[in-house]
Amino acid sequence: MCGRFTFQPNDNAEIKRIYQLAVDNGYEPKTGEVFPTDQTAIVKSGDNQVQVVTMKWGFPGFKQDQNIINARSETIMQKPMFAESFRNRRCVYPTTGFFEWSEDKVRHRFNYGTDPETLYIAGCYKVFDGEPHSVLLTTAPNDSMIQIHDRMPLILQKKQIKSWIYDQKFAIDFLDSPMPMLENVPLNN
Repeated sequence: MCGRFTFQPNDNAEIKRIYQLAVDNGYEPKTGEVFPTDQTAIVKSGDNQVQVVTMKWGFPGFKQDQNIINARSETIMQKPMFAESFRNRRCVYPTTGFFEWSEDKVRHRFNYGTDPETLYIAGCYKVFDGEPHSVLLTTAPNDSMIQIHDRMPLILQKKQIKSWIYDQKFAIDFLDSPMPMLENVPLNN
């Protein structure tokens, strides 16, 4: 399960460009550490090309103040809460890494390396009461993650973003893709 990630435009030129696209479109994405319910930068379909907007991270849950932030890639097409969104409104979370906590409560940062590289996470979204909300997709962990957590984000390469958003066959096939190996950096806080 991915419960927090980073969006650091000051430390990453690609994220800075994405951030600026959101700002140019009239949005103010949360920067730094992003928490559930924050307005986060999202790449989604536009009229002729992808566009960067912000959305609240998490679907409203079944209980008051409940927030569902992740959807399992293995069951997304069967779950009524997510299936229609996955079929019709896929999106991508641009990040500079994500966090997980081990059983002994140590926080670990994951990315391709120790620098805040751009890491894209697959997602989908839906409009609730006139406001778009998004969830990110998780999958079974690979060897770089399994010692820390039993889930990991469904990670896309930059060249796969348009296919994920616009090509349903690609998106369905990608649900079972092996994930890239990531660097695990234990943090003290």
